[in-house]
Amino acid sequence: MSTPDTTSTSTEAPAVDSFASEKETVDRLLASRERIEAELAKVIVGQKEVIEQIMLALLAGGHCLITGAPGLAKTLLVKSIAQIFHLKFQRIQFTPDLMPADITGTEILQEAPGGGRTMAFVRGPIFANMILADEINRTPPKTQAALLEAMQEHQVTAAGVRHVLEEPFFVLATQNPIEMEGTYPLPEAQLDRFMFNVVMDYLPEDDEVRVVTQTTSGRPGAIDPLFTGEDVLRFHQLVRTVPVAEEIARYAVRIAAASRPHQTGTPDFINEWVSWGAGTRAGQFLVLGAKARALLKGRAHVTVEDIQALAYPILRHRILLNYRAEAEGIRVEEVIRRLLAAAKSPVTAA
Repeated sequence: MSTPDTTSTSTEAPAVDSFASEKETVDRLLASRERIEAELAKVIVGQKEVIEQIMLALLAGGHCLITGAPGLAKTLLVKSIAQIFHLKFQRIQFTPDLMPADITGTEILQEAPGGGRTMAFVRGPIFANMILADEINRTPPKTQAALLEAMQEHQVTAAGVRHVLEEPFFVLATQNPIEMEGTYPLPEAQLDRFMFNVVMDYLPEDDEVRVVTQTTSGRPGAIDPLFTGEDVLRFHQLVRTVPVAEEIARYAVRIAAASRPHQTGTPDFINEWVSWGAGTRAGQFLVLGAKARALLKGRAHVTVEDIQALAYPILRHRILLNYRAEAEGIRVEEVIRRLLAAAKSPVTAA
């Protein structure tokens, strides 16, 4: 007779506790947003859109590719975000002579305690919470591919043994523009594993003056940690609970599908300019990123605006233009703009 009572109590109480815990997590995140911006402002001037997109990737549990010319504080930004969230940080400088084992780790022969010798796995720098793959396109594709398993499966396999990475796990990679000398374009399979491709551009003159003044007049203030790794994992769970209407999800899928050339219903400009379009991950990331954006904006539902706002960082590295587009001076941003204009949103659909 006592078993049913015990079961009833254990199933009802966690639901209430879970709701209270979710509300507390949301309140804490929203209340801390200004503090996060204030901490980053100690070392980073401007770049609000870039910071927001990296934050969204962090909340959604996605990896981020940051593209920009040297000297724009890409490395400093990633390191500062890791300090705010109190995550174990490792920086890997990608160079032409870097080997896969330099990233994942390698097995070495060592003396066993009881005598004899045994093989032991020495962990590489990828065993951290936040990895900065600095100038990832300066190393050959063979070494770039060392990140594939870690980014997708959150694990490393060495000598047939699976080594699980500590959660949370993020890869934030920086790259210089592809046309610069001494770089290797990232393979499509690896590009697709990055949730966002964030473009970091030069600052306006006033902001650049502030950077020059601040960096030549003294040391910046220390970054204070505001969260922990456990908080980040709770944010991941919370983001996935944000509801999304079917028509919104269908809108995201419709945008991604329309970028694929020579498919039924594909716009003419896609067939003319695009050699390869976005895959299923694009629709997944559009919805997941929109959920994170809604949460960060203090909303409990996803809107069309959330999808449209994230279309550029999610699609720009998944749409490959052909030679005709390059010859005509068409940029991928123009293709995305036309995609959004051509796709029927739930607001305007009949």
